[in-house]
Amino acid sequence: MEGTVLRPGSYDDDRFDRSKRIPWLDMEALSDSRVLVVGAGALGNEVVKNLALSGVGDITIVDMDHVVLSNLNRCLFFRGHDAQQKGMKAQLVADGAKDLFPECRLTPWVGRVEDMPFPWPGFQVVLGCLDNVMARLHVNAHSYHHAVPYVDGGTDGFRGKVQVVLPPDGPCLQCGMNGSHQRILEKRFSCTGSDVSFFMPKMAAEITTTSVIAAIQVREALKILSQRPDMCIRNVLFYDGERGESMVLEMEKSEGCQNHPIM
Repeated sequence: MEGTVLRPGSYDDDRFDRSKRIPWLDMEALSDSRVLVVGAGALGNEVVKNLALSGVGDITIVDMDHVVLSNLNRCLFFRGHDAQQKGMKAQLVADGAKDLFPECRLTPWVGRVEDMPFPWPGFQVVLGCLDNVMARLHVNAHSYHHAVPYVDGGTDGFRGKVQVVLPPDGPCLQCGMNGSHQRILEKRFSCTGSDVSFFMPKMAAEITTTSVIAAIQVREALKILSQRPDMCIRNVLFYDGERGESMVLEMEKSEGCQNHPIM
């Protein structure tokens, strides 16, 4: 009897064999997709690692900062000599992800996302791994204007949140902003970089929380890239690692939001 000859273990020769066993996961779409990751700190390290291992074909990474010693307890791609040499985070994350998945096209941009001349419509999804309100709102506004889904993540110690913004339906990041956010728009929460004009004590950071939030962000991105936005988180998911709980907070479009004013 003629036919395809199968040998024991042949399925292990395919890097993505186990992923292909998930019915809705579109591996071809992942390979052809272009993803923008803004922020290459703790969250950015984990997000890019997960995207590369998942088979995403093209990743652009933006970050303006260099590595410092305190980054090393929660950043996969940084080493001690990177801190000593003040290596740039975006470049180091791109280099590290290339080692994980050589077929991936990785483009690092060193600088502020506000200054980057990106072709926003060319991305299928944007993931935010940022530490300041101003940059978050910039990415949110551009993503929403160009109808590119945006997955925002943030952490504080053992707590974190993820918001999935799916234009033109549903609320965006700015819809959930309040007066206190507006007062700190120009304040940057990082003490590295040459443009620092404000300093405040650091927020707590912890690697297991970073890993959980980044994993959720990438999982939602995989749904979007596989054309399954119906499976995505709606509104905002909050995670509490101390209690081992998560919850979803409902949110509506804000009448005062400039991204989609309600008539």
